[in-house]
Amino acid sequence: MTSTKTLTMLALAALAWNTHAACPSWPSAQRFELHDEQVIDLRSGLVWQRCSAGQTWDGLTCSGTAATYSHADALGLARQANPSNNPAGWRLPNVKELASLLDLGCDQPTLDASAFPATPAAETWSSSPFVRRANVAWTVDFSSGYVSNLTGIGNPLHVRLVRSAR
Repeated sequence: MTSTKTLTMLALAALAWNTHAACPSWPSAQRFELHDEQVIDLRSGLVWQRCSAGQTWDGLTCSGTAATYSHADALGLARQANPSNNPAGWRLPNVKELASLLDLGCDQPTLDASAFPATPAAETWSSSPFVRRANVAWTVDFSSGYVSNLTGIGNPLHVRLVRSAR
């Protein structure tokens, strides 16, 4: 026989399990400086493209459909966005940089949607290879908030480029 107290505690635990913290977890203005199609992360000093590759900033949001790329094509896209190989130019972020955008208080996508609107709730490539397997690279999943090394480099995933502040 289950007591009322036990049922109440289970119900509260279920509510807590399905309740997310405030999203974003920090005030956007304290974390990000918004400049049309670019976002400066005040915590890291990195400058992010506001929209995923394939989308464009229309002044209010990211419009269009986010494209997907194999890992090699994602690296190539970054080279195309920075043809002079400028060290301060656009590049594919490493896994730690990309994971720094995660906000686990947010739910699908797990990042600040006011800074990065219309972000696909899906896996996004990092530039970081998985050293034990040449055919795998690290990804960040903005649906679940997971950082993973299970994705083969031929799979089509989303891309968001970054550069160092000048």
